Parts: sequence; C-alpha cells; structure tokens
Amino acid sequence: MFTTRPTLQGTFGMVSSTHWLASQSAMAVLEAGGNAFDAAVAAGFVLHVVEPHLNGPAGEVPMILAPSGGPVRVLCGQGPAPAGASIGRYTALGLELIPGSGPLAASVPGSFDAWMVLLRDYGTWPLDEVLKYAIGYAEHGHPPVPRIAATVETVRELFETEWTTSAEVYLPGGRAPEPGTLFRNPALAATWRRLLDEAGAAGGDREARIEAARRVWREGFIAEALVAAAARPAMDTSGERHAGVLTGDDFASYEASFEDPVRFERDGWTICKAGPWSQAPVLAQQLALLPGELPEYGSAEYVHLLIEGCKLAMADREAWYGDAAPVPLDELLSAEYNTARRALIGAEASYALRPGSPGGRTPVLSKHALAVAAGAGGQQAAAGLGAGEPTVAKNGETRGDTCHLDIVDRWGNMIAATPSGGWLQSNPVVPELGFPLGSRLQMAWLDPGLPNSLTPGRRPRTTLSPSLALRGGVPVMAFGTPGGDQQDQWQLHFFLSVALRAPVRGGLDLQGAIDAPNWHNDSFPGSFYPRAMNPGSVTVESRIGQDVIEGLRRRGHAVTVGEAWSEGRLCAVARDPETGVLSAGANPRGMQGYAVGR
Repeated sequence: MFTTRPTLQGTFGMVSSTHWLASQSAMAVLEAGGNAFDAAVAAGFVLHVVEPHLNGPAGEVPMILAPSGGPVRVLCGQGPAPAGASIGRYTALGLELIPGSGPLAASVPGSFDAWMVLLRDYGTWPLDEVLKYAIGYAEHGHPPVPRIAATVETVRELFETEWTTSAEVYLPGGRAPEPGTLFRNPALAATWRRLLDEAGAAGGDREARIEAARRVWREGFIAEALVAAAARPAMDTSGERHAGVLTGDDFASYEASFEDPVRFERDGWTICKAGPWSQAPVLAQQLALLPGELPEYGSAEYVHLLIEGCKLAMADREAWYGDAAPVPLDELLSAEYNTARRALIGAEASYALRPGSPGGRTPVLSKHALAVAAGAGGQQAAAGLGAGEPTVAKNGETRGDTCHLDIVDRWGNMIAATPSGGWLQSNPVVPELGFPLGSRLQMAWLDPGLPNSLTPGRRPRTTLSPSLALRGGVPVMAFGTPGGDQQDQWQLHFFLSVALRAPVRGGLDLQGAIDAPNWHNDSFPGSFYPRAMNPGSVTVESRIGQDVIEGLRRRGHAVTVGEAWSEGRLCAVARDPETGVLSAGANPRGMQGYAVGR
C-alpha cells in the first residue's frame, strides 16, 4: 500500500502530534531525560501557542495514559457547567440552543488543571522546564500555519467590530498572521511567566510548586481575569450579546480527575476509552456492532457496513450518552444488544435516526434532534458548513477544531491526549492573559431530562476521544484524531486498518493505516452549534476508488466526493512488548502533523 512516509521505528522514544513544533518539543524533553508524561505536558502547552485556532489554555483535554507496569487510567480535563448554568436561565433569554461561541457557551476550563495533575503524579520535571518551550514560541514567535490566517480572516469582521481584544492579538496592524513571518503572543508568555513566579514564591519541592500553580489558576489572577471576561456581554452565534455565568467559586471548586477506562475486547485487542460523558465509547460500540467475519477490506460492502454501524452507534449516543443521567453502558456494549442492533443493517443505506432500547428502556431525544431528523433544514445547515474539514463561520461558529498528541518513551510509558476548546474564535481574548474562554457548553441540550441536558456541575458531552489499545493485557498503541463528530468514525477505520492488514518491518503499519482513504457521515445531530444533520450523507476521499463510490451510491448513500487527502487527522504511536521496538505515524493531511523519534 502507498504511504506518504515510512512508519518510524526505534527504541528510545516516539512522538506524534498535529503540529511539528509540538512533536519536536516533546522529543526534546525525551532527549533531555524526561518521560512521556513530561513530554506530553510540554507538547500540550506548545499546541496552545502554535494551533490557537484549534485549542487554548481555557479549553479541555481528555487523556488516556498507561504508565509502565501500572494500570491504564483516564484523566478527565473536561470542566463542568457552571453552577449558574441552568436550563431555565438560558431559555429565559429566548434561546433554544446554547450559542456556539461567546461567554454563555463557556464551561469551567479543564485543560490547565489536567496537565498539572498529569505532571504532578506521573511526570518528573519541574513546571518551569516543561513550560519553557511554549513560553519561547509565544514570546519570540513561531511561523504560523496557513489555517490560522484563514480562520482569522473568516472572523475578521467580528474581531474588528465586536471582539476588539481578539483583533489586537490576531490582527496586529490589521493583518492576520502570515506563513513565513513570526507570530508572537507576548501576553500569553507573560501570563505563564507570572504564574511561574507566583508558584515559585510559594517554595517547596517540585510537587508543591505544581500545586501552587494550580491555586494560581483556580483562585489567583488568571481566574479573576477569566471570571471578569465571562461577565462582559459579547456577541455570540445567536446574533445577540450575552454575558456568561462563570464565577470564582466555579473555578475554585474544579479539579481534574482520574477514572477507570471503558474497555472493549475484540479479536485479541482491548480498546480503552473515556466514559460516556464523552462520545468515546462510540468506538467500542461500533466494534461491537460488526459481525465476526468482515467483508473484503476497503470494498463498498465493507465501507457500507461501517457507515451503517456508525449511524446506529451515533443514534445511541444521542439518546443515552451524557453526564446528567446514568448511562446503561454495559447493555449498550453487550453482545446481546448489538446482535439485535446489527440485524437493522440492511443492504440499503438508512436515512433514519434509530436509537435502541438497552435493557428495555425507552430512548428519548431532544426536540431539536427530532426536528432536524424529520426535516430538510438540518441538511441545508450541514451542507453550508462543509464536511470533514474543521470549519469556521463569520460569527465564530465552529465544527471539529481540535489537536491530538501521542507519546511512548523508552521505559514503556504511553499516553494519548486530545486538547481542544478555548480556540481563538470561541470567545474574545482576555487581553491581560492572551487567550479566550472556551465554548464547550454548546454540546449540551436545553431540553430537561436528557443524559446530555445542561446541568450545573455536570460535564457537557464532548466529542474528544483519545484511544489506547492493548494486546494480551499489555499497552501496545496510542492513537487519536481531531475532527469533532468524525473522530470515532476515522478512528474505527484506522484501527481496523491496523488490525486487519499485514505489518511492516515486523511492526504495526501505523502510517499505512493513517494514509488509507477515509470517509465520514453526518446522519445524526451534530455536536456543534447549530446541531445540524444530513441524513444518508457520506463524504469520501476521491482516492477511495470509483468502484467503491458507485457501490455506495447503488446502496442508496448520498455520496459527496471530497479531495484526495481530506478525511482523517490521525496520530499514533506503538510499542512491541516483546522486542521493545517503538513506532509512530502521523497524518499528512493539512501538511502540519508530524511524527518524530529514534
């Protein structure tokens, strides 16, 4: 199979991320004696600087980590809804959906505390050492990728007329950051320097200073500035100016938390995912829906089977996943339930949203989901935003913007993390900090009584979905992708590509699986405002082949043929537990993801 680059192999350390500067910064940490978790924190903060259109310090990050010789754990860096974020408060404003941008859409930021907890409990480096890479790029500059300028140009009018503090950072002199120049964010660098100074003044050892930094974030000048920013009315995707509901108590009470992963076994593999407060178990459910024998890899029948299974799993996501009510996950992943669900997959494409009834329960969907499923309006809205590529509208409305990183070190420590939210188009930049609040609350519903209803103190259901895979109970692969609702669609095909095809050079063919032609469908309510859907839609890369395209159309799929390299943003690392050989691959699409290692 053609690949754009080799699957890297070595024995010292491997890093894959969505930006080469983050990958190389993480590798620099490994080279200097840090472990995979030190390297992940360094890379995560670099991603805040070099991919500000995809993530920021006030966003969120779920992680799955496998410390050498220890249990696999999920570290949840998804903040909850503020205490004042009640359904009644939002509907009293005349809202039917939570806006896709602006202060009302801000959940409690979770990313920073999660990185600190990871560094404290599993890292070895002091905080100033892991932050020096991000501070350097923010202070001295980095050459921006073209997508930053494209995003800024899209929201130029909003920045110039409403979010003027964002224009000061991202339109200096009226010009968007240009490739080949150096783009700086001195306010962000100053924020981290002040945080380090205040944490250092507290004294104590490495762990004590990390704890002091957490307090500065939650209770000091950073929390004060973000709370004040949330209280200022700002234009959002509703077309109105609204203030948010974040308070100092919301910040002070939040802590990132460890959880056991959701596990699913198939064909000797164990997939580990975050819980159903995210969409992450959708990957396991799609695997559960597959029959024991699969059609020929890459054929129209194979793609049809995966698409139709995805539709069923995503319908269950809409009815059953969330943090505001118990989720019957054991039933959703059970063989009995999925055998019955599999019988719904026929020879023709389905255009219906069909959640199941695990344990005999009756599924309930939001009024909006039912409306877009019944009408054509959702089709028009989805088509207007584009497909497969992170897209931004003039009002800041955003679909699928995210980062990812995977790292494995020479000791066998492994981590997958998907930083997201708090991007430059989510909220006005807080001038004294250099970054904005996030907009993750847009993923909760304003209908009461749903697992994903807006609920104070509960997490909005996120699309962020890092993965870790075991063989024989031993961690062997970490992987993930940006892409919003596409994440677990693209990851399913990647995982099956790794599991079904021949290895290369005695190891997993990570790069071949990443490069394989991919696809996605939008036959379910989207997680991003305005929560559109496009029943029966499938978007495929043109490289998938005309025979597959025609085969899907004969089965009734509404196929859109995208560019040759337009579907999937995957990163992956792996370790062979028998030989110790490490490997890595990275997505060539977008021309900025890179793997490094030796």
